Amino acid sequence: MTWNVTNNELTEEQLLVNESLFSLGNGFLGVRGNVEEGYGPDMTSIRGTYINAYHDETEIEYGEKLYAFPETQQKLVNIIDSQTVTIDIDGERFSMFSGKILGLERVLHMDRGIQERRVHWRSPKGKEVKLTFRRLVSFTRKELFAQEITIDPSTPAEVHVAASVNGNVSNFVDPNDPRVASGHAERLHVTAQEAGEVLHVTNQTYETKLNVHCASCSLLEGAEADKEVIEEEGKLTETYSFQADGPVVLTRWNAYTDTYRHENRLKEKAEEVLAGRPAFSLLEKEQKEYLDHFWMQANLKVGGDESLQQGIHFNLYHLLQSAGRDAVSNIPAKGLSGEGYEGHYFWDTEIYMFPVFLMTQPEIAKQLLKYRHSLLDAARARAKEVGHSQGALFPWRTITGGECSAYFPAGTAQYHISADISYSFIQYYLVTGDEDFLRDYMLEVLTETSRLWMDMGHEKNGMFRLDDVTGPDEYTCIVNNNYYTNVMAKHSLRWAVKAWQKLPEGDRRVWAEKLDLKESEMKQWEKAAKNMYLPYSNELGIQAQDDTFLNKKVWDLENTPKEKFPLLLHYHPLTLYRYQVCKQADTVLGHFLLEDEADEETMRRSYDYYEKVTTHDSSLSYCVFSMMAARLGRGDKAYRYFIETARLDIDNTHKNTKDGLHLANMGGTWLALVFGFAGMRVKEKGLVFRPVLPKEWDTLSFRIQYQGRLLEVTLNRKEAVYQLLEGKTLHFTHRNESVTVTASRPVKLAI
Repeated sequence: MTWNVTNNELTEEQLLVNESLFSLGNGFLGVRGNVEEGYGPDMTSIRGTYINAYHDETEIEYGEKLYAFPETQQKLVNIIDSQTVTIDIDGERFSMFSGKILGLERVLHMDRGIQERRVHWRSPKGKEVKLTFRRLVSFTRKELFAQEITIDPSTPAEVHVAASVNGNVSNFVDPNDPRVASGHAERLHVTAQEAGEVLHVTNQTYETKLNVHCASCSLLEGAEADKEVIEEEGKLTETYSFQADGPVVLTRWNAYTDTYRHENRLKEKAEEVLAGRPAFSLLEKEQKEYLDHFWMQANLKVGGDESLQQGIHFNLYHLLQSAGRDAVSNIPAKGLSGEGYEGHYFWDTEIYMFPVFLMTQPEIAKQLLKYRHSLLDAARARAKEVGHSQGALFPWRTITGGECSAYFPAGTAQYHISADISYSFIQYYLVTGDEDFLRDYMLEVLTETSRLWMDMGHEKNGMFRLDDVTGPDEYTCIVNNNYYTNVMAKHSLRWAVKAWQKLPEGDRRVWAEKLDLKESEMKQWEKAAKNMYLPYSNELGIQAQDDTFLNKKVWDLENTPKEKFPLLLHYHPLTLYRYQVCKQADTVLGHFLLEDEADEETMRRSYDYYEKVTTHDSSLSYCVFSMMAARLGRGDKAYRYFIETARLDIDNTHKNTKDGLHLANMGGTWLALVFGFAGMRVKEKGLVFRPVLPKEWDTLSFRIQYQGRLLEVTLNRKEAVYQLLEGKTLHFTHRNESVTVTASRPVKLAI
């Protein structure tokens, strides 16, 4: 079924993957899909519970540390574990790795927001019991993680259940993978615990001194039980001993609070969440209602491929579970499903994930941008740290604004993140028309990033140039005039001028004084944008990735052994930098985001050239090549690239899903469908569509929100149908044809 993900494998490798696949979250709280009772002896588990943005700081160790290298980095912290429940049946401990499994089904219900595991178990001594584990992380009560466990022995049995709250936790480390932290496992300690009707455990991080609290309580129904609370250092356990003559149900409510959202009232706020002990059935009903509304607005349907449809639902569901909804959090690269990349926020959000929310959940999109705006002071400070007299340099990877990248050639040097963030602010304004947002948030971001470009750039031979940067392709570092960076900076500078011009005169005076802006400064931005140097090869007729890329020797990808991919794990960076080889889309991505900056033939030739030298070692790459193939009318190629994205995590094609899901790739799947096959672009003049339906599908349909309207787009083999479900008359462009659609009359056009 396309609304469910099921996997019943019990190999250690797949169980680790399932911990990510079956993770639950709500943007604030994330719980990995661990099994309550744990695995067999000596089996690895990445047992994790996370709060978005809750972190500690660790010292970065350098062999040689130079000026302005970051001294510390932030790290998402694995917090108090409330998942663990052990069950003994007639003195034998239940485990899926002892006795015999007579039946097993493990399902993630993406339309209902719950995870369910059903086990029919025969103990080593022959006792049979059916166990059902159900859990959810509430979308409507953000602090709440709830569990419901049903124990149903085939004959009367003596049962002992132990449910614990454990503050003695640490992070997972892997010294062999640079994408996973290799040290600093223990980052918080227990500061308080209290046993009673409600179990309370409080932890604090070592360096940031941030507190996290878990309050837990349980209810046993279906049997009279002897209850006891066992206190250990940092761990509290509720035990229930009873005779089970039929089904017995244990419900657990676990409430999490932290310093950022609940200040100094962590315990009180957690108890408020637990007040009333809402029935699991009520929580499930709330989940369903929330998700019904979400899917009504955001569902995307492909007719003719159920496997793909399952992948689409999976990706959208986990994006929803991962997006921060407050001003202190964003979307970690792995969401809230694991510890890969240490919970940091990258440019992935703005370019790959933000558009999904912008077009389907604009209020969430707005919160993501407000988070970036909240980092402006830190970005200004970072710009000064690296030698700029003005402007804002947003960190390459961060949680609260400090730069966390220890390797500056592929980190700090990626100045394009400041342009990426500006681009997303501009897109938000175009989609929503929110004038208040332009004034209160967008204006300041565009102003400060423009000042950065002016300070780092220079004019030579009448052209404005940006030297010593790294573009999206991390196999090419510290170059002059990276096409992607330059074209995105050009866009940002132009829109900074437009944003000021759009302000009413009174607001303009107030903000000009506040930001110390003179008319002459705006004219400099305008001139720099007009004269921005965009490297071009006359010989090849393509946009050059940078000033030197095309002068290098081409890497022999065809004869590189398969076991040497991804290249970054097998070759020294300097080796990679000396060749024409791309980790991911770079110039091609620039053409996708800003197609009006190059003519059709230049984009076509650029695509053909860079395709031959791109490894797609980054999960961010396939969707871009798919979208641009569709844009250039190459439907078969667009489809082949797209298929690499849709089920990347479900099928674990990159072999590292255990460390967390690839959230940017998930956003890229949606982009490839809506911006790729439907050919949608958001421009100043309005929406543009150039649909192309792959022959493998019967239909493609989706809904988007645009300037207060809800538009449904349906493609079949012959035509595109545009239907306005909510809002006023909408004007847009379909394949260079001006179109008007009203709520009373859908429009059908040939594709």
